[in-house]
Amino acid sequence: MLKSEKERVVEQLAERLRSTDTLIVADYRGLTMPEIDELRSRLLEAGARFTVVKNTLTKRAAEQAGTTNVLELIEGPTAIAFLEADGDPVAVAKVLNDTARAHNVLVIRGGLLEGDLVGDEAIKRLATLPPADVLRAQLVGAVAAPLTTVVGLFTAPLRDFVGVLEARIQQLEEQGEAVPEPEPEPQAEAPAEETPEEEQSEEPSAAAEQASAEPEEEQQDG
Repeated sequence: MLKSEKERVVEQLAERLRSTDTLIVADYRGLTMPEIDELRSRLLEAGARFTVVKNTLTKRAAEQAGTTNVLELIEGPTAIAFLEADGDPVAVAKVLNDTARAHNVLVIRGGLLEGDLVGDEAIKRLATLPPADVLRAQLVGAVAAPLTTVVGLFTAPLRDFVGVLEARIQQLEEQGEAVPEPEPEPQAEAPAEETPEEEQSEEPSAAAEQASAEPEEEQQDG
């Protein structure tokens, strides 16, 4: 690779690192070129660009972009999934996690989530969650939380949203509570009608009146 081409690649990587605060780093060794192409297409649908990078050039780009925290994950054959502005981090994590499980060669090292360095376990937990829009709908509709918390989560960073949701679910599980269902609206009850039995019990029968009168007649005869 010519020096001018290396400089161009470094500049492109630096620009991506500056403009992307969420990315996932993986070791791609063992994947064939057709498998890498398929993975790249699936990630593109989820809103991420999958780039195989040279470590030396990536380190220079990270230093140039001021994102040296990501250098902890750059070791060995490295590929980076850069999340686009409209990308879904949950979907991207799921694609990578599914590929790692299916081929048993791709290794997720970790990444940046809203600018914070996270390990592989955080990425795998992220992959098990529903998409972000579904998470918000589930939280609002099913998880009992103060209204101020719900409203705040709509503008909170993704890492805060996921953390609050996981903490709330864990709290409910520890308390042995199920996720509450929406309560049905109360319906007006129809006035109760008297049954024939109730009407019959209020008025003594003719046979009962006759039976109660017979002792008095016997006493008068005596």
